[in-house]
Amino acid sequence: MAGPRMTVVAALQIATGVQIERILAFEDEIRGAGLVVLPEAVLGGYPGGTPFPEYFHAAVTVPGPETTELAELAARTGATLVVGVIERDGSTLYSTVVFLDPESGLVAKHRKLVPTARERLFWGRGDGSTLPAIPTAAGLAGAAICWENHMPLLRAAMYAKGVEIWCAPTADDRDVWQASMRHIADEGRCFVVSACPYETSGDDPFRGGHDVVQLVVPGQHLSGHYARPDVFALTVDERPRNGVTFLK
Repeated sequence: MAGPRMTVVAALQIATGVQIERILAFEDEIRGAGLVVLPEAVLGGYPGGTPFPEYFHAAVTVPGPETTELAELAARTGATLVVGVIERDGSTLYSTVVFLDPESGLVAKHRKLVPTARERLFWGRGDGSTLPAIPTAAGLAGAAICWENHMPLLRAAMYAKGVEIWCAPTADDRDVWQASMRHIADEGRCFVVSACPYETSGDDPFRGGHDVVQLVVPGQHLSGHYARPDVFALTVDERPRNGVTFLK
């Protein structure tokens, strides 16, 4: 009798603001993994010293040429890719995570709900319409970006969707971040993969920095009877919040 099938998940930790070619260069390392998580803002970069017009034009469209190349990389390697990008939509930038499936290409995106501190000078806010839970070879995957992971109601919503692989692209490299990731793994009874930007000096980015892969035996969590739904209730509005609505 065959044993259980092993699925590999990984965090590819590279610097933010790289060109797409930098990600494509890791094709051999990505091949064989079921799911690979990259940091927040890998494409487009984290806001800093770059003049805003330059930063704005460095952002990517979703879908766009960069997501097409990432989809082709996913197809060649067989890995689902979860990639942090700076998305440009009209005149607004978003910190976004895109999900690239080996067979279906770009299948979903999640926009960060609340930018933090100076991020609010550069990024808009997402809405409830981009809170996906995506089937992958490793399990049902969802994402929360950086300090979104500190939003209890967002976590409860994703737990209720049945997320098994919790992807946490981030720019936070503090020790307490790892404690937060371990808490989510325990609270949500899920596998957690967090990827932080990491500069290398010839080292393997899969092994450096602050990746957290916490393995937890599935069990009861906050979306079941342990949440006391007879006492507490959470309503999630997943309608898109467009600035203009045309009525005909």
